[in-house]
Amino acid sequence: MNFEEIALHPSILKAIKDAGFTSPTPIQSQAIPEVIKGSDLRASAQTGTGKTAAFILPSLNRLSAPSTLPGKGPRVLILVPTRELAMQVAVEAAKYSKYLPRCKTVCIYGGAPYPPQNRDLARPHEILVATPGRLIDHMEQGRIDFSRVELFILDEADRMLDMGFIQPVELIASKLPPSRQTLMFSATLAGNVMKLSNRLLKNPVEIIITPAQVKHENIEQRLHRVDNLEHKYRLLDHLLSDPDMTQTIIFTATKRQADSLVEKLARGGKSARALHGGMNQRQRTRTIKEMRQEEFEILVATDVAARGIDISTITHVINFDLPRNTEDYVHRIGRTGRAGASGIAMSFASSKDMSIVRQIEKFTGQRMNPHQIPGMEPKFEHAPPGSGNPDLKRKRPFHKKGRPNQMAHKKPRRWYP
Repeated sequence: MNFEEIALHPSILKAIKDAGFTSPTPIQSQAIPEVIKGSDLRASAQTGTGKTAAFILPSLNRLSAPSTLPGKGPRVLILVPTRELAMQVAVEAAKYSKYLPRCKTVCIYGGAPYPPQNRDLARPHEILVATPGRLIDHMEQGRIDFSRVELFILDEADRMLDMGFIQPVELIASKLPPSRQTLMFSATLAGNVMKLSNRLLKNPVEIIITPAQVKHENIEQRLHRVDNLEHKYRLLDHLLSDPDMTQTIIFTATKRQADSLVEKLARGGKSARALHGGMNQRQRTRTIKEMRQEEFEILVATDVAARGIDISTITHVINFDLPRNTEDYVHRIGRTGRAGASGIAMSFASSKDMSIVRQIEKFTGQRMNPHQIPGMEPKFEHAPPGSGNPDLKRKRPFHKKGRPNQMAHKKPRRWYP
C-alpha cells in the first residue's frame, strides 16, 4: 500500500512526498482510513511507529474542507502529556499542512509566558496542540472557543494518566461538542486507559500494533556489563572517542546525574549539554535547537525529554542508567535510527540491572548483544551478593574443608539485655 491509495487530499500527498515518505507504517495504514470514515478510534502503538502522522494526516484531510461553523476556535484539539511532545506534534502538523490554505496550528504548554499564547489563541486557527494544565488555565480565562471542535485526539494517554491528568482530561472532554470524533493513542490499552476510553469514545474501532510489528530493526542494541560507577565513566570515555559518534544522547536516571556528567565531559574536552525537568522551557527549547544545528555533539538527558526529541542526525543512544520500565527504554532508543537511518543503542548494566535487561528483551522481542572492550571487561560476570555490590563479601555456603555450612542460610541473632 502507498499513501495515494488512502485517498488523502493532493496537497497533503505533496507534503508527504516532500518529507520523503512513500509507504504508510502499519499503524498509519490501519488508522488513517478509519479516521477518514469518521469512526472513534483507540489504538495501541509504541514510539517510532509513525503514530503522530496516523492522526495528523486524516485530521488535515478533514480540514481540507472548510468548516460550516463560524468562529476563530480550533477544529482539531490534540491533547498531549508534555511540552516537548506538544512542540513535536505541532511541528509535524505544520510540516504536513504547508500546502493547505487556512490551516494554522497553535501550540500551548506550561512553562512558557502567557502573552504570546494569548495572541495566538485570539487569531483564527484550525489545530490546537496543548498540555492539559495550560489548556485549563486558558479555558478558565475564557480564551478558547470549543464550539467548532470536530476532532478530539488524546496522544500518549497512558502517560497522561500516569502523570495524574485523568480529571483534567475528563473536564476538557466535557466542554467539547458531543458530536465530535474522538481518537485515543496509547502504548497500552488496559486498566484506567481502557476505562477512560469507554467513557469518552463511542463504539470505537480498536487497533493494536504489537511490539513484534514495531521492532527497531535498523537500531543495533548493545549491552555493556559494568561493575560500578567508575567503570561506567571509563567505558563512556572510551566509547565517546569513536569518531563515528557524531551526535549522541546519553540518558541518566536523575537531573543531578545529568548535570554532573555534563561537567565531567566538559572537563574532558567534550562538547555536551544537559536536558531535564529542572530547566525552564526557554532553556530546553534552545538546547534542542542548538543540537539540531549541530552546535554540540552530546546531549545528556533524563526521561522527561525522551519522548520529545526528534532529531534525525542522532547516531547513537547510550543508556548510562537503565530506565525503570520497558516502555521508556523503547522511547529512548527510538531517538536514533529515525527517518530510515540506522542507529546504535548501548546500555550499561550492572549485575543488579540484569532483571531489567531480561524484561526489556522480552518486551521488545530482541536481544541486546553483549559487547566487551578489551581491558575494560567487568570483574563480576554473575551477580555478587548484596544486590550487585562488588564490595560485599559472599557468605560461604561451605566450610573450607567442604562440609556444608549449616548457618549460612540463617539470619544472625540479636541479643537484648
